[in-house]
Amino acid sequence: MASDVVKDQVAAHWDRRAANFDEDFGHSIRTPAERAAWDRIFDLVLPARRGLDALDVGCGTGFLTFELAARGHRVTGIDFAPAMLREARRKAAERPASVRFQAADAEQLPFPAQSFDLVMTRHVLWTLPQPEAAIDEWIRVLRPGGRLVIVDGKLDSTAPQPSTENARTSAEYAAVRDQLPFLGGRFREEIESLVKAHGLVSVASDPVLDLVAAQEQRMVDEGRERVTRRRYVVWGDVDRGSAA
Repeated sequence: MASDVVKDQVAAHWDRRAANFDEDFGHSIRTPAERAAWDRIFDLVLPARRGLDALDVGCGTGFLTFELAARGHRVTGIDFAPAMLREARRKAAERPASVRFQAADAEQLPFPAQSFDLVMTRHVLWTLPQPEAAIDEWIRVLRPGGRLVIVDGKLDSTAPQPSTENARTSAEYAAVRDQLPFLGGRFREEIESLVKAHGLVSVASDPVLDLVAAQEQRMVDEGRERVTRRRYVVWGDVDRGSAA
């Protein structure tokens, strides 16, 4: 796995936060409203069949990995923060699931072409120095007819910064922020256009307003400051006639 200053800084940040990662919003499901929103999202974006070979890129402690496995899929989770992977493996040892975790770089996947039916990522693009190269990699490892699903968001630059831990303003990210082109996120329509430009077909999206509302209500219920976080999901398919 290639190592450089940017990726070392990114990995260092998430290693530091691994122990408490699941406490943050978007990394766990703790209310019925959040569960209902995520169930709707998975129903919306996942192909209607079980037993997919799925890849969770930037898996962290395994949120998407375990959700996909619970729906009957064989899932590989990758991350390049060792502490995140240790926590994911600890959780995997406590539950029966068809999952495996390994260290890997989202921009340079260690898998042959056409290895997976599904690639899913959640809030990963903004952490990457070469996000478009990563999209090409994610598409490369998909089989014809396979699906790429991207859960992401766009920061509101006019909103006050939250008082709790904020990755984008952390010391690690401050050192490399000018080398992360998607640091502030992108609008949903931009990501739709981007994956179309990289060759995906049947591209669609959803603003996940139910998830946004559920997370806002959880903030209130837990006595935290209320912050609106714009989220969305974009998905598209590899043309069935394509071949590597």
